[in-house]
Amino acid sequence: MKMYKTYQADISVKRSGLLQRLIKFVVALSVLAILLFFALLLVFRWVPVPTSAFIYHQNSLARKAPEIHDPAEYEWVSWDDISPQLALAVIAAEDQRFPSHWGVDTIELKKALSEKRSAKGAPRGASTITQQLAKNLFLWNGRSYLRKILEAGIALSLEIAWPKKRILEVYLNVAQFGDAIFGAKQSSRILFDKDPIDLTKDEAAMLAAVLPRPAISDVNHPRPELRRKQQWILKQMWQLGGVRYLKKLQ
Repeated sequence: MKMYKTYQADISVKRSGLLQRLIKFVVALSVLAILLFFALLLVFRWVPVPTSAFIYHQNSLARKAPEIHDPAEYEWVSWDDISPQLALAVIAAEDQRFPSHWGVDTIELKKALSEKRSAKGAPRGASTITQQLAKNLFLWNGRSYLRKILEAGIALSLEIAWPKKRILEVYLNVAQFGDAIFGAKQSSRILFDKDPIDLTKDEAAMLAAVLPRPAISDVNHPRPELRRKQQWILKQMWQLGGVRYLKKLQ
């Protein structure tokens, strides 16, 4: 009986030791993954981003079904070659507290949760530009608690690793502005036949207006609701003080 208890104790000690080693391995692997992720972010703080999860997905669809899907139209353009009107329009349309939050706008999040609890129509969105960039770069479309948690964590990482101007620059490059059209450069050339630096205020507001549903929006033949959204964005741009608002970005 004593030998049996000793044997059981030895097994318990071995299991405990194995569990501790497993936990240490998982922790070490997690720390390594985080360090590698931040290293990647630091590289792309200065290097043009070659693709995104959404662009990759679009190209995958095109390879599998070229008769249905077009490959992504995408080409990087630097901040200095993008019209300030487009940068302002996107902030006005998507995230007016962009210069001041740390990736998650807690004020808008509280409003969204409050409206959801009171069941006043459809739930309102509360994603910031940084969260949308996190999703576009690294995640997938759809709604789930897991994706939202990952999105918030990546958004915070982006805020730590990149200045606000860089976050907006990358977002303007990878955001989808039309069916298989990604980024300011290709959207300006394909939709308006001009370089992104030459976009007018009205054109910039129209591009910002399509962001919620870019694949089914036509900037050259806008529906009445899209035109109303454009006019609302133009008003918001004026209320923010025009392109001088961009001086708040660091």
